[in-house]
Amino acid sequence: MKPTKPMKHIVLTGGGTAGHVTPNIALIPRLTQLGYRISYIGSVEGIERKLIEELKIPYYGIASGKLRRYFDWKNFSDPFRVLKGYGQAKKLLKELRPDLVFSKGGFVTVPVVIAANRRHIPAIIHESDMTPGLANRLAIPSAAKVCCNFPETVKNLPADKAVLTGSPIRQELLSGDAQRARDFCGLRSGKPVIMIIGGSLGAASVNENIRKILPSLLPDFQVIHLCGAGKLDPSLEGTTGYVQYEYIKKELADLFALADLVISRAGANAICEILALQKPNLLIPLSAKASRGDQILNARSFERQGFSMVLEEEEITEKTLLTAIRGLYSHRGSYADAMKKNNTIDSITRITDLFEEMTGPHSS
Repeated sequence: MKPTKPMKHIVLTGGGTAGHVTPNIALIPRLTQLGYRISYIGSVEGIERKLIEELKIPYYGIASGKLRRYFDWKNFSDPFRVLKGYGQAKKLLKELRPDLVFSKGGFVTVPVVIAANRRHIPAIIHESDMTPGLANRLAIPSAAKVCCNFPETVKNLPADKAVLTGSPIRQELLSGDAQRARDFCGLRSGKPVIMIIGGSLGAASVNENIRKILPSLLPDFQVIHLCGAGKLDPSLEGTTGYVQYEYIKKELADLFALADLVISRAGANAICEILALQKPNLLIPLSAKASRGDQILNARSFERQGFSMVLEEEEITEKTLLTAIRGLYSHRGSYADAMKKNNTIDSITRITDLFEEMTGPHSS
């Protein structure tokens, strides 16, 4: 009788925002198919806990502190939380004895990756944005490999570590049903649909200006507005051709299938999903004043490749937004064609193949 082959064990980590969790979630079906045992390390009360526990994946919370580049009183206490998190991660990894750690980023991952290195467990990290964020920059020296999303990023990473993989996309997004979305929203056929995605927190300036131009938009378009938590406008309820939701999860694939145009922030995961779905899109990146400027770099890369139209935050007015939407719709075919010609990497396969390369037949 053949001995049972032991399962490989992977620890996934990433948190702080949904963008640091959803690519990990996208990998889980393939990892399960390959026979991996999966555990997750995240922050004690981050958004990642709920998302992962819903999937029945064992979840371990550790202390997490934010590493800020600006003055905040928490800068004096958070280093101690990071040190505590490192101690907890080191202890957890000793108990879990994984073959591999995969980190999607966020400050909670820094102590996990460093602890993996100290425990001689290979750690692979993934950077979605054009330039690595602070957490990943701190983790790179301890990582065995660094997966990245943009060709431009490779030259800014250690040559022996950089691997161009693209970003894992939730496969269920590719199987939406437009009619199901139409029934869900109560929108009619025969008129194009614009979907606005402001992220889980919404985008105040986008929300405000979209609502101001509705009288000009609605004669020609229908609008699905994902406006963020607490950002609904009760005065617009019942407006023909306009529906608003704080957040959509289960029906998102169907809404994408129905949309003719998408207006979105330029977070790397969001724009990679739009690219995979080949939806003509207008990107409105977070301004450099409100971020480290990574969304602007992401958006401009997509603009150069012909995938997206870009309107920066400071340029938004009712007039510029309306003009951009009409221009995007008029030239939607050229954007769709550019996206169709893109040789998109099968990111899930590329990343899981890397896992197999790093762990060999079985490493524990």
